[in-house]
Amino acid sequence: MMNFKKLFLFASVLLLVVSCHQNEIFFQFKKVSDQGWSQDSIVRFDVRVTDKNVPYNFFIHVRHKSNYPYQNIWLFLEQTNPDKTQTKDSVEAYLSDQYGKWLGSGAGSLKEMQIFYQQQFHFPDTGIYRFGIRQGMRDSLLQGINDVGIRIEKADK
Repeated sequence: MMNFKKLFLFASVLLLVVSCHQNEIFFQFKKVSDQGWSQDSIVRFDVRVTDKNVPYNFFIHVRHKSNYPYQNIWLFLEQTNPDKTQTKDSVEAYLSDQYGKWLGSGAGSLKEMQIFYQQQFHFPDTGIYRFGIRQGMRDSLLQGINDVGIRIEKADK
């Protein structure tokens, strides 16, 4: 009887994990240098888009350590479309509240913040899209950032 309960629990968790990620078309992290994230360093992601007719949600993920010195972070984004046209944008995200309590998820000294960047948007065409993210803080070498990632998923209609 105990083995059946363990098997049922494992199958339930597996089903939950699979169903939560079935709409993802891309999810990847890139590690930032242990010495710090230079203002000149661009974290790049190449995303293959095969369907331009569905809406997508776009998230940016930031993993940071407890020694991150600020409440917020500015990110500069560049998007290069398959036809080589480019767009640029900036995003400010708060990693802690006004009392210094870290937002997001995680345990110990590593926290992850999911930033909802765009909702229900359409890619103009299919093909490879290149996304670049760099830090826009005043520090030329920003300490405390561990990884940067993006997640793109098909949005519910």
